[in-house]
Amino acid sequence: MDKLVRNFYRLLMLLACLSMLAAFGAVALGVVAREFIHININGLDAYAGYAIAAALFFALPATLQNGDHIRVTLVLDRLPARARNFMEWFCLSAALVLTLYIAFYAVRAVWISYITHDISPAADATPLWIPQISMAMGCIGFALAFAHALILRWQGSSFMAVSETASFE
Repeated sequence: MDKLVRNFYRLLMLLACLSMLAAFGAVALGVVAREFIHININGLDAYAGYAIAAALFFALPATLQNGDHIRVTLVLDRLPARARNFMEWFCLSAALVLTLYIAFYAVRAVWISYITHDISPAADATPLWIPQISMAMGCIGFALAFAHALILRWQGSSFMAVSETASFE
């Protein structure tokens, strides 16, 4: 099960990378079209925004797993071992509850946009449920990552690795 979940994180990170490339492509196409061909392609700005938002949400679980999220350990480092253990359990549990709440409402937002036929007010007029799927998938993955972290903590393992840059700060 651990390998399946970690592969899901990798898949979401691959989708984040593709989303960043799509954002770059949309921005580059818009610049080339305006500067060299002298036309304005309506909706490219919206698609670049959708792609950047997708990259952000898709990357949440893998960056948590790699320890690349900003974690405030100033207080935890000064606590005694027993208090630190309690606070780590509390923080992981609270994060799981919050991310489950956010994931529920992200999925709900996709569903509401789908059934109400909500479209983007920008020139692209894209059905909003399509770009919102990336938000929902990222939030689900983030909640799964915190559940995974709690399970590994229960087993005595560590979920979050400390990145090279984080270990020097």
